[in-house]
Formats: sequence, C-alpha cells, structure tokens
Amino acid sequence: MSLYLDIFNVLFLRSWTKTLRRPVQLTFSLVQPLMWMLFFGFLFHRYNLDSLPANISYLDFLAPGVCVMTILFGASQSGIELIRDMQSRFLMRLLDAPVHPMMILIGKLSADVVRLMLQAAVVLLLALLLGAQLNIDSSTLWIMLSGMFAFAFALCSLSCLIALLAKSQESMATFVHMVNMPLFFTSTALVPGRQMPEWLAAISEVNPLSQVVNANRAALLGFGSDTMLYSLMPVMVLAVLLFASCVFIFTRFRMEN
Repeated sequence: MSLYLDIFNVLFLRSWTKTLRRPVQLTFSLVQPLMWMLFFGFLFHRYNLDSLPANISYLDFLAPGVCVMTILFGASQSGIELIRDMQSRFLMRLLDAPVHPMMILIGKLSADVVRLMLQAAVVLLLALLLGAQLNIDSSTLWIMLSGMFAFAFALCSLSCLIALLAKSQESMATFVHMVNMPLFFTSTALVPGRQMPEWLAAISEVNPLSQVVNANRAALLGFGSDTMLYSLMPVMVLAVLLFASCVFIFTRFRMEN
C-alpha cells in the first residue's frame, strides 16, 4: 500500500510541478473563458431567455456554461503530457515500477482533475466580479462539484486514451477539434435547449456537457435542483467506462513496451 501511495504522490506532484513551470496553459485556460463571458455576456445581455425567470440575465445564464467549458477545453490537453512522456521514454521507465498501471493513471488524472476544478472555481469568481448573480447553496454544491469532477475525469481519461492509441501530438490536435467543438456547440452552454431547433435540442439532451451545464445552472441559479443528481448519472457512468477503457489500453501498452 505504501508503494502505491508513493507512486500516486510522486505523479500528482510531478504533474503540478510541470504545470507551474509552464504557466502558459493555466493563463490561456483562464483568459479564454474570461473573453467568452466579456464578449458574449455583454454582447447578448438583452437576449430574451424564454422559460427562465425574468430576473436572470444572460451573464447569469452564461457563467455556469463557461465554467464547464473551461473543464472541456482543459481536459483535452491531458493526453499531451502523456505523449511527451512517451517520447522522452519516461513513461516506459515508470511502467517498470511494480504497481498496476491503473495507479499510474489515477495519479496523473487526479492532478489534472484537481487543476481543472480549481480553474473552474476561478472562472466562477471572475463571473461574480463581472456582475453575475449566482447563488452558491451548500445543499446543492456537492452535487454540482460531483458532476464537474465526473465530467473532468471522463474527458481526461478520453484524452489519455486517444494519446495512448495515437501516440502523436498531431493526432491529439485533431481530437481536440473533432470532439471539443461539436460537444460545445451542440450543448446548452450558450443558449437554452428550448430555444434551439428541435433536432439540435434533441442532441443537446444526450450531450454530457449539457447535462453538467444544466446541473450547474440548477445549483447556481436555483431552479430544478431536485433533478440534479439524476441528470448527472449518465456522466458518472461515462467517466467509469472511459477510465476502464483507458486502464485496459494502458495495460496493453505496458505489455507491448
């Protein structure tokens, strides 16, 4: 057990050390959502939000969506670090340790998820500073955080899975565009599902990004919170499935190398 904890701690701290040494990723991850809130929040501040209370502004509506968007775009970078470790042969040396590859993945993914959760918290703080009226209720906060954690864990696992299969940064760039943009623009991050065309609204209902965004809005804007946990179950199941798939591919990668 001590060895497993040592591996976890080393990988967790290593990931954070590398992030702090290259703060560009952190800066970009915060500047981008700030620009979304500034441009869209004030550009569409008179946008009529049908089916929502009249006292909710577009910035209030947008802030939970941009918060989850930060996780979406940040999680897609998780696999790039894995590719760098492959190219430097560090990953192969790490796999010589007498521990199951799952522990190596857990250490890395945990560091990435914690970073993304902190970035999302900073984005919410920025939204409050810009004037968003958000109600952070302790009774629903834990459900909202659970959904964001599951979504971050699922996307980080998917990114690492693609990295293990593709083994090149060029393929990761393709993954970012082919997965992130369709997920984002078919979600309710920018507009309510009821104001979408019917075909797009149907897609948004099964979009995991929409499910987490809707749960965040229920928690932060105070409506429909009684269905939050139920709506997040598919995201949690997706996180388990993607992590299990990543562990399987990582174990096979270890055997081949």
